[in-house]
Amino acid sequence: MNEAINPGALKTLFTDARTHNGWQDIPVSDETLREIYDLMKWGPTSANCSPARIVFVRSPEGKEKLAPALSSGNLAKTLAAPVTAIVAWDSEFYERLPELFPHGDARSWFTTSPELAQETAFRNSSLQAAYLIFACRALGLDTGPMSGFDPQKVDAAFFTGTTLKSNLLINIGYGDVSKVYGRLPRLTFEDACGLA
Repeated sequence: MNEAINPGALKTLFTDARTHNGWQDIPVSDETLREIYDLMKWGPTSANCSPARIVFVRSPEGKEKLAPALSSGNLAKTLAAPVTAIVAWDSEFYERLPELFPHGDARSWFTTSPELAQETAFRNSSLQAAYLIFACRALGLDTGPMSGFDPQKVDAAFFTGTTLKSNLLINIGYGDVSKVYGRLPRLTFEDACGLA
């Protein structure tokens, strides 16, 4: 049986954590980006398929490539963020299944159904993006996930000639709390859940 984490950790991961729109001018090291990935990779995915692929955009040249794909509301905060993670999904993730899920022929589940492969890759890369957010929070970083971008432009700029397709963007760094919006409401258990 697992041990419950302490209330302070719950605040860090959930109740006090916020989506950030402004950033302090503090860099995020390559070592920290590796730590983030080394935590997030342990989150479960169906058949351990692990379809997420991440480009950590942090150089001025990388930000310049990304900028034309951003919505006007996301441009300034993304250019100011120390790092922007492009969370993509590998449309041929199943090629790694003999290594990642050696218990059976899981590769064949997806090579015979492109629709199932795409649905699985998109769903599980979204799940892995959430793990990335929690890994950042666990390491003392703030995040700002976004879907306001043109995926075709991102794919053309970063993934031409590959099997990767962009899913969402996550700004990463040390947030400027003066630019955090007021806490928005959430649905109650009764509004969002049922018991069967």
